[in-house]
Amino acid sequence: MKKLPKDFIFGAATAAYQAEGSTNKDGKGRVAWDTFLEENYWYTADPASDFYNRYPEDLELCEKFSINGIRISIAWSRIFPKGFGQVNKKGVEFYHSLFKECEKRNVKAFVTLHHFDTPEALHSNGDFLNRENIEHFVNYAKFCFEEFKEVKYWTTFNEIGPIGEGQYLLGKFPPGIKYDLEKVFQSHHNMMLAHAKAIIAYKKGGYGGEIGIVHALPTKYPYDPANPKDVEAAKLEDIIHNKFILDATYLGKYSKETMDGVNHILEVNGGSLDIRDEDLAILSKAKDLNDFLGINYYMSDWMRDFHGETEITHNSKGNKGGSKYQIKGVGQREYNVDIPRTDWDWMIYPRGLYDQIMRVKRDYPNYKKIYITENGLGNKDKFEDNTVYDYERIDYVKKHLEAISDAIKDGAVVKGYFIWSLMDVFSWSNGYEKRYGLFYVDFENQKRYPKQSAYWYKKLAESREIE
Repeated sequence: MKKLPKDFIFGAATAAYQAEGSTNKDGKGRVAWDTFLEENYWYTADPASDFYNRYPEDLELCEKFSINGIRISIAWSRIFPKGFGQVNKKGVEFYHSLFKECEKRNVKAFVTLHHFDTPEALHSNGDFLNRENIEHFVNYAKFCFEEFKEVKYWTTFNEIGPIGEGQYLLGKFPPGIKYDLEKVFQSHHNMMLAHAKAIIAYKKGGYGGEIGIVHALPTKYPYDPANPKDVEAAKLEDIIHNKFILDATYLGKYSKETMDGVNHILEVNGGSLDIRDEDLAILSKAKDLNDFLGINYYMSDWMRDFHGETEITHNSKGNKGGSKYQIKGVGQREYNVDIPRTDWDWMIYPRGLYDQIMRVKRDYPNYKKIYITENGLGNKDKFEDNTVYDYERIDYVKKHLEAISDAIKDGAVVKGYFIWSLMDVFSWSNGYEKRYGLFYVDFENQKRYPKQSAYWYKKLAESREIE
């Protein structure tokens, strides 16, 4: 039986736009998703899980089920409806009340400044491709650091990688642009620059808490490890999703290997990057200031050599086998491997989490500690007997926690795990059909019901033994 350390945080994750609802209440400004959902999808982010009104109930559930950490994000447009300028006092009051409730319930609040929800006024002006918006983000961050001094754990960005990929490669996030690798890498770089400037400001302010960043790190493997072309495809895919942003975080620059890969990808697909000497100076200044790295891990991918045109099909409705992913000059994902996968074609491979943790330890030894800030199983949960018998989710989480335990045993510093998600929430490009929560939400009346996984997680948090 494997155990986890005494100081290990057993947490659960949420995000403002996916949980709060009340998207236009009490002075909140619009975000790009409001319009994008209206024009492209069959659902909206209202009511979501009504966390805006029901957070006391959800935090009471945390206390009852021995969950001692929660990931929360601040909705930028609740504080600055247009992204800058006039402060919305009701938004400020809401978050003070939320953080006070966390303290009351003995739940550590890990607070993210940006979780996919740039205010629409800034997003329509280029989002982070526009360098002016870097400064607007940093000013927003400085305001929050000064205003919410009760917060002791800050994250600048959630998943810079999927933001750029969703917006400019897959086209499933606003503004819905597809196959533009130049914009993907430029967005990654500019957001990492914004992170660096914010973290420097936090340290300069002497606020005394911890600050880091959350990266989604899907592990990439060659379909045939003996085939050099498959190995190269996996390496290039890793640069797009992982290595470029990890280099920026911990090296303060982009390694020659990384830039050789980036230049190859842009040579094949077109484009060039604006990376300035002053940018690299800022990245270098911030590289040792990260107090922690959050890793979001859901899946791994197997890559094959590929020479055709780029084509990506996003499986948004859970039709297993409906995914296609191939990038010109990079490679093609192979789904026909002997690995279980979800209805959304996400490969379930706990070893990939171990490998990713150990990769950070090996390649970026100036990291200080890691939290697994998201991991969980999205499923078409069947509600019966006022619960969900989600034994597949329990098995998924158990095996990933075993991988974490193995990584700790092998010398990695991992201090906590946040299951995605605390309760069922709205899922960006999947609506309400894909459920992750420990607590089932009836979206008609917003009533919460503990799933079997909630009872299992409570026992785990109390015993720290992975049964």
